[in-house]
Amino acid sequence: MNTILFSLALILAVCAFAPFLASLVPGRAVPEVVFLVFAGAFLGAHGLKLINTSSIALSLVSDLGLGFLFLKAGYEIDPRELVGHSGRVAAASWVASLAVGSALVPLFANLGLSDPAAWMALAIAMTTTAYGTLAPILRDRDLTQTRVGRLVTVHGAFGELLPVVAMSFLLSSRSTVGTLASFATFGLIALLVLGLSARAKGAGARFWHFLVNDVGHASQPLLRMVSAVLVLLLLAATYFDFDAALGAFAAGFILRALFPEGNEQMEEKIDIISNGFFQPAFFVISGAGIDLAAATQNLPLLFGFMGALVLVRGVMVALSLHLDPKTRDLSWRELVSAAAYCTMALPLVVAVTSVAVEGGVMASQSASVLVTAAALTVLGIPVLTSFVRVADDADVASAVLEVARGEGSLTEVVEGHGRAYQERQRVFREQRRLGRSRGLQISSADYLAGRGRASRAEGHRPQSPQE
Repeated sequence: MNTILFSLALILAVCAFAPFLASLVPGRAVPEVVFLVFAGAFLGAHGLKLINTSSIALSLVSDLGLGFLFLKAGYEIDPRELVGHSGRVAAASWVASLAVGSALVPLFANLGLSDPAAWMALAIAMTTTAYGTLAPILRDRDLTQTRVGRLVTVHGAFGELLPVVAMSFLLSSRSTVGTLASFATFGLIALLVLGLSARAKGAGARFWHFLVNDVGHASQPLLRMVSAVLVLLLLAATYFDFDAALGAFAAGFILRALFPEGNEQMEEKIDIISNGFFQPAFFVISGAGIDLAAATQNLPLLFGFMGALVLVRGVMVALSLHLDPKTRDLSWRELVSAAAYCTMALPLVVAVTSVAVEGGVMASQSASVLVTAAALTVLGIPVLTSFVRVADDADVASAVLEVARGEGSLTEVVEGHGRAYQERQRVFREQRRLGRSRGLQISSADYLAGRGRASRAEGHRPQSPQE
């Protein structure tokens, strides 16, 4: 017991300091999940050995953290978008990613993955998008309701769901018929839970009114019911040998179906229990299983897998958005940002490699390399998208053209664009200050979207130093 409590105390200490460390990075370019994962790696079994995650108690904490993470991800997804045009494009993009990934896996035969059975797991891992990790970053950057945020949500949802389903079928020890039967049974259980809940809501049952009207009561009845539904579907998923993420996603979908317009009080309660304890603990515990030394000993596999993630997931998402007539008008910044966000791939890479290691088709050292590569995408991509935002706002491309056309010296052009960027930042801060004084919240995404509409309407272009 003392060992478990000591490990938990260290985990919670990391969880407490990670947000502060993230706030020290200019522009919060590095999300706190990066600090959580790598702190776990340094303190875990392959580092200082201060955190022992082999206990059932900490495994349960980690599973519940994953559960709440994916429940919130499923809750934020509008099911209508999944079955609409954007959903069809996202599904087709994922299928194309799987095809390209399957074609690339033979290249890894000489990089420590010579077992053909491991290739299947590797191909699935290449197609994943860490939407559960991505959703909090989108919220922190006020991107959820923007065009890029909605596109990332749809592509990210399929990049999370379809690999779980594929992993359940392709890496299952059961026959295809047995897996299909188990999947259908799980689906019926989820529909039964949804049907019973919707029936109580539709009939105006006294119990339902009690749940909704007493959401702020000290006993937290609605939060308890949400937790019960989550654990029930986690149990159903694991009972049928599916990944727990599938059950958590189903719980999130059920919650969204019951509250299509959302429930702010309920969401705040879920955030408190999830973000306050389970979710950050999950990332630290997941990081504690990473062997950073193994990753440095196989750099070709490390960088090869990172490159494969960019090609298989990022490039394919960018192509699908560019070829789709409804998203062809995306700016370069929106296209690069959406594709880059969809390349983040940590939680499901952990899940896929864990199943592969347990099934004996992948060595634990190779799994550590793949998980480290996925963790590095979580580190690098938020920094990249922040750089893209600043570069676009500072109009770097226009500055390069001005220098090439001889419209000013390099120093003059850089200084002119720097002054313009600082002025836009000053205007944004002033607008946000005025908005707060009126009880309004103005995000950087709202400001940039409004400035973009105004620029298009006026045919505006950034002034050169001569102007």
